[in-house]
Amino acid sequence: MSDKNRDRNSKIHLFLLICLTSLVTTGCWDRTEINDLALILAAGMDKGTENNIELSVLVYIPSTQQSGQESGMSGGGSSGKTFVRSAEGETVADAMSRLQEALTREIFWGHNEVLLIGEKLAKEGISDQIDFWMRHSEPRIRADVFVSKGKAKTVLQAMPELEQEAAKQLRKLVQTHIGVKVTVKDLSQMLANEPNAAVLPWVENLSPSQMDKSNKDIPIINGAAIFKEGKMVGRFNDKETRGILWPRNEIETGVITISFENEKGYISLNLLRSHTELTPSIKNGIWSMHINTHADMEVVQNTTQLSLFDSNVIKEAQKKVEDEIEQREKLVFSKVQGRLNTDIFGFADEFERKYPQIWKEKKDQWDDIFPEVQVSFVTDVKIQRLGLGTGNRKRGAEQ
Repeated sequence: MSDKNRDRNSKIHLFLLICLTSLVTTGCWDRTEINDLALILAAGMDKGTENNIELSVLVYIPSTQQSGQESGMSGGGSSGKTFVRSAEGETVADAMSRLQEALTREIFWGHNEVLLIGEKLAKEGISDQIDFWMRHSEPRIRADVFVSKGKAKTVLQAMPELEQEAAKQLRKLVQTHIGVKVTVKDLSQMLANEPNAAVLPWVENLSPSQMDKSNKDIPIINGAAIFKEGKMVGRFNDKETRGILWPRNEIETGVITISFENEKGYISLNLLRSHTELTPSIKNGIWSMHINTHADMEVVQNTTQLSLFDSNVIKEAQKKVEDEIEQREKLVFSKVQGRLNTDIFGFADEFERKYPQIWKEKKDQWDDIFPEVQVSFVTDVKIQRLGLGTGNRKRGAEQ
């Protein structure tokens, strides 16, 4: 075969291969372009008219590049590339359907990382609504859940200064681990467990001061909301919430400031690490819980004239921190065992684990038993780091 014929055959084979490849290769003919999506960053549920549910969403619309600059949307409560849209329905699913009808773009829930529950709806009950969020395949069950003072919709409309929108503000706040952090999945498990109790972070809009020219509400976390049998039964302020975190073994950071009698100034200590163990006991028909907490601290400021090289000063400082931790815990326990009668610390799980037979016989009486559980505290604080400030060389340093 001549070279000319070989070249011709090679070209024919190449042409046939290209044709065959084009036939078997399929494109994404049914894909949805990002410009056709309404990305949900946060959702809020409120009590609507009559028995309806009002669903509000913080929508992000991807903008196109025009003349080297991004163009955002405006109107409808929007700012930049986000806006809040609401719809009511007999159920959350119904409201979601009506919400889609009001948007020209397809709703996409893959970026939803915040779920807000309005105060009025929280007090009425949220079990049915959380059941929907767990069953639906699109919303993320890893989204962080909050309870808002007033309407959830109002918090979504807030425009923080440092972050682009309310959803990112709340996510950043909860990631500091200073307060309670609960996901949709966590909440569902709390409501399904035997005590049927839950704790959720409480969100408020911080109104701008008269000196603040921005005139923007800023969402902040200010305590926790307490739930029993799916309904909000009370709330704790920011300081009381710290008392919740210690027994639940959920505190990861924080600063405790102490003072000394007959001494001006303060010593502030930062938490390095902590661990709490719950030890249940049933003796002679008396139910008790022993709470043992260990915490390592570091000194971050000393405005007193005391020397931290003095072992007696260190011992006294450690004792004062221990007393401060126990005081916060006792304040919380007096409320949850008394007025609220809500087991938010998982006592029921501890008793069931250690005394399964007794628990099986008494679990139906837990609401009567829990308020009578005798709680004792042992707190061990060690100051591991003194810092290198001038306060360490003050009075007593030469002893």
